[in-house]
Amino acid sequence: MEKDSLLYRIKEGLSDTCYIWVKEMRSTITDEGVLIFCILVPLLYPLLYSWIYNNEVVREVPVAVVDLSHSSLSRQFIRNFDASPDTRVAYYCSSLDEAKELTGKQQVHGTLLFPENFDTKVNRHEQTMVSVYADMSLMLTYKAIFQTAQAVSTKLNSGIQLKQVRNYTDRDDEVTTKPLDFDEIPIFNTTGGYGNAILPGVLMLILQQTLLLGIGLAAGTARENNRYQDLVPISKHYNGIFRIVLGKSMCYFMLYAVMGTYLALVVPRLFHYISLVSAETLAGLLLPYILSCIFFGMMLSCLVRYRENVMLLVVFTSVPFLFMTGLSWPQSNMPGFWQGIAYLIPSTFGVRGFLRISSMGASLSDIQVEYQALWIQVFVYFLLTCAVYRYQINTTRKRAFDHMQRLKEKAQEAKARKSQSQPTSSPVHQGEEIPAQG
Repeated sequence: MEKDSLLYRIKEGLSDTCYIWVKEMRSTITDEGVLIFCILVPLLYPLLYSWIYNNEVVREVPVAVVDLSHSSLSRQFIRNFDASPDTRVAYYCSSLDEAKELTGKQQVHGTLLFPENFDTKVNRHEQTMVSVYADMSLMLTYKAIFQTAQAVSTKLNSGIQLKQVRNYTDRDDEVTTKPLDFDEIPIFNTTGGYGNAILPGVLMLILQQTLLLGIGLAAGTARENNRYQDLVPISKHYNGIFRIVLGKSMCYFMLYAVMGTYLALVVPRLFHYISLVSAETLAGLLLPYILSCIFFGMMLSCLVRYRENVMLLVVFTSVPFLFMTGLSWPQSNMPGFWQGIAYLIPSTFGVRGFLRISSMGASLSDIQVEYQALWIQVFVYFLLTCAVYRYQINTTRKRAFDHMQRLKEKAQEAKARKSQSQPTSSPVHQGEEIPAQG
């Protein structure tokens, strides 16, 4: 088979692609850092994160009470508040300063303050109030205290309102206290828990960040093992852009196809989180998401000079990437500049799409925006990755050529010095007699 034939080139390209793929798989298994971030962290870290949020909601939040009224109505309010599953009355204080001190020591997370004229104003048909003070450092405790106080207040208001009207039937009382009837039924997050709300996004972000760490560490190792700190080694198997990009990406895709399925299907079911995803929809979303993360990481790997650099880069960007997904902060409240930055990150559309198919039971047709955006990122980042490796190949060739030229010049200089340093023999003249002594 001639070397210039198309069939030979295709065979050589496939052979080199498989060689790079096998070498990348071997380095992933033998390199401890890549092994930890590509396999162990995706396996173990989601379990720890899910276990922390497995309780979903907080219960029995300790609260201090400052009752300056000492009336039957304030005691009724306190009893109802304490009977709630979300809160409990832990301390009775004589002043607000004493309650503040308990809050500073984290013995309570909130305070109820009843003024002295609390019952008097109600009996005079005047508006009164109950002051609620909450520790805002933890959102879940603030939510439990405030919502419980609001529910108890609504119930007491209904009882006070019934005493001031003259109804004859229970139906009249129901219409008086609740003229506009409604039922609060959560459609998707039926538990109302924090874990079901945030875990799907965190799982997809873990997939992206660990993949970026693994690719970055592998790139740092390749540079450190290279004589000239180049990303592409000098070898006949690395003599092509597509074989390098496809060989490396095949390795990471095989690993993270398994890891993505584990994160999306196994972890939520282990901790009984809501998961409405189907296998077909999940495969359709994970395919472009994993590919976009791979090419995004390979494109950024050109910036990694040492293994430690990627740790600083990925860890620093984890929290901003989570915020930019719109999971913990409304997307509509983000400045336009940051929304534009978010469109460049694969996790933005991966998290939004997975949240809809996992928690809301959406299909691929329901997430067309995210699905198409991920495929656009795959195409764009693939081209940019090819451009990066093209530049790296040219740089490697140029340095290898310069090195060979220097070796040739040194060889020529050494040869010239050797020829100049050889000794010359003195000639003997014919017919000249040497006189003898004696």
